[in-house]
Amino acid sequence: MHINNDKKISLKQWVRSGDPFIWINAAAVSISVVAVVGLLLLLTVRGFGHFWPADVMEAKYTLPNSEGYTVAGELVETESVPLEQLLSAGFEIDSGAAFIDRMLLKQGNRDVNGADFAWVIDDYLSEKRYPSQLMTIERREWGNFYGYLQTIKQNDAVMSSADLWMDFQQRIERALLLYAKIEEIEKGNVGSINYQLERLRLSERGLALDDNVSSAARAVKMLEIESERTQYQQVYSSLQKDLASLYQQIGRDSFIAVTMDGTAVEIKFAAVVRAYQANAMGVAQKSLLYLEKFWEFLSDEPREANTEGGIFPAIFGTVMMVILMSIMVTPFGVVAAVYLREYAKQGLMTRIVRIAVNNLAGVPSIVYGVFGLGFFIYFLGSEIDEVLFSAALPAPTFGTPGLLWASLTLALLTLPVVIVATEEGLSRIPKALREGSLALGATKAETLWRVVIPMASPAMMTGLILAVARAAGEVAPLMLVGVVKLAPSLPVNGDYPYIHLDQKFMHLGFHIYDVGFQSPNVEAARPLVYATALLLVVIIALLNFSAVALRNRLREKYKALDM
Repeated sequence: MHINNDKKISLKQWVRSGDPFIWINAAAVSISVVAVVGLLLLLTVRGFGHFWPADVMEAKYTLPNSEGYTVAGELVETESVPLEQLLSAGFEIDSGAAFIDRMLLKQGNRDVNGADFAWVIDDYLSEKRYPSQLMTIERREWGNFYGYLQTIKQNDAVMSSADLWMDFQQRIERALLLYAKIEEIEKGNVGSINYQLERLRLSERGLALDDNVSSAARAVKMLEIESERTQYQQVYSSLQKDLASLYQQIGRDSFIAVTMDGTAVEIKFAAVVRAYQANAMGVAQKSLLYLEKFWEFLSDEPREANTEGGIFPAIFGTVMMVILMSIMVTPFGVVAAVYLREYAKQGLMTRIVRIAVNNLAGVPSIVYGVFGLGFFIYFLGSEIDEVLFSAALPAPTFGTPGLLWASLTLALLTLPVVIVATEEGLSRIPKALREGSLALGATKAETLWRVVIPMASPAMMTGLILAVARAAGEVAPLMLVGVVKLAPSLPVNGDYPYIHLDQKFMHLGFHIYDVGFQSPNVEAARPLVYATALLLVVIIALLNFSAVALRNRLREKYKALDM
């Protein structure tokens, strides 16, 4: 009995010492770290592994009671499924096993086969091989093409070549250069001219609506507008001739490739992004191609319903929206917190305001989106159009979703976070510092500006960090106030006023939603969902790390005052 009592006493002492809670907290932290690391590894492997040029398998596929045919493609995944599931799907399988292995092949050739992906049963694949001549062609439309190069045609005439593959690659490079020139003219020069012509049209209409302008002055300005329009139209005609010549050049070459079943397909070089023979490439060549494809993912525009190409417009839109949101939310949040803590009389009304601010932090984000749509776009934007852009009506300028309204909506969404964090920082500053500053002759405003606010700046940065972390990943409100599936141009360009806050934009969070749940080609979109999700996490982390570094610098700078 004495021993048992000693054990009970020691157990009670151990519990009272707090050691169990330390171990529980350590276990919880460890599980959280493992979960985060596991998530990042999953996103990395599933997402960034998509850009590796995989070998292309060719095999004979023969199901029971059917004729065999040749299949080819990249192995995407392998899984074991119950035999009953395959039998219910219409497969005739002669096997006594409870589970059957099947493989998902990216077979491409959607314009020939009708589908990019196909499930095949491993047991019925035979004569597996990896021909070095089997090529993978990434196209601007219709996805990948897998097959063998047969001939090259120039102006519909078959060309002979000593090295067919080398000639093939050179013509692809030529087509890519021509395509880049066409894109530069269409999106750069022609786009700029169209913008200037629209500006002249609005100026002309504004003169017609302005009753304060005399007839003589209106006639002079109309002549100036017409002269300027003529100059732009001349440049536009010249660019159209250049484009016609480039389109004629890029449409000159084509090639004929043969699929696994012997179908010959003629493809224009203008439709090709790149072509390679993965089975003939070494690790070093594949690594270089991997970096090229990964850079394309970061720097290019999307294509094929966002399931191919890059996501640069979404990256740019996300970062720009977060920066604008931070510029808007920080001063308002700091001013509100300073008023509540330093100027407002601490009473019932102030407590009600604080409760309201805390409650606003828990309001669903879609509610902010509806508010932004109703107040910013339909009310404020329409009023701005009436006053400043009446010449463009009835076409809206700011009375439609855009970058400015999306940033303002997210600023409202994150404002409570900044207010609460800043007010907590202000409350931690000792009262003696304020009194000492006032005793030395400083005014209350000078004390706030030179002593209190600098010392509270780390807390302000903490609020901004939390605001950025929440705003960068929001999707629901943005669907109502400015984000679109595909934006034709970036909101920043060389046309005045250079930053076009009225334009719609792309966002990584919405891009993930669109590709993952709205894509017509789910299997092709799945790797891009993982890659884009990881990239969104990385961008949020970089923005937060920048704010944390600034916060730590401010904390070190004002540490002496705190002591």
